[in-house]
Amino acid sequence: MIDAVIVSGGNIQKDFALDFLKKYTTDQTCLIAADKGVEFFMDAGLRPNVAVGDFDSLSDRGMEYLAGLAGTETVRLKPEKDDSDTQHALNFAISRGAAEIAVLGATGSRIDHLLANIELLLLGMKKGAKVILADRNNWAALVKSGTVLKKAEQFGSFVSFFPLGGSVQGLTLTGFKYPLLKHHLKPEDCGLTVSNEIVEDCAGVEFESGTLLMLMTRD
Repeated sequence: MIDAVIVSGGNIQKDFALDFLKKYTTDQTCLIAADKGVEFFMDAGLRPNVAVGDFDSLSDRGMEYLAGLAGTETVRLKPEKDDSDTQHALNFAISRGAAEIAVLGATGSRIDHLLANIELLLLGMKKGAKVILADRNNWAALVKSGTVLKKAEQFGSFVSFFPLGGSVQGLTLTGFKYPLLKHHLKPEDCGLTVSNEIVEDCAGVEFESGTLLMLMTRD
């Protein structure tokens, strides 16, 4: 199960988020509202364990809800800061011992926010935590060499891979519709590894060096 779930202020699909919480969390999971993510908890009738942010994007109704929360730890940030509310929430979760963290509401109409949130995967890896970004159509995570994906458990129908921060050396994909053998995956030719499909019960991902982003997606 996941140690902490951060609900950010992006595109939060309520039904998906509620189903995700039911499937992947326990009573021990820390629920963190990052800024406008507070309004998801308000609308869902749930109480976050922690609320983090400068809360400049909250509605008046959201501010009233936040002020009335009992038992929720509130971390108020200054609007002039060097990190995003979501990044601060991630660092907070890691400081409290979370090793596996999911971020909901990380996607939306602003590509700058999306790219910043994808970089959180690298921040988590650097600090020893596994970070997942998820919405109704996408599941993003960094994967280690030796990862085995079970077709029966995959999220969506498609699996894509992208190198982050440079090339990925020696990428081998087995059990996929389009296999690879020790391929040097460069950022400029990553179209090669978009929209692959798992065709066996299990698929394997191995590589020699680099940082590999996996996106499991569905239409």
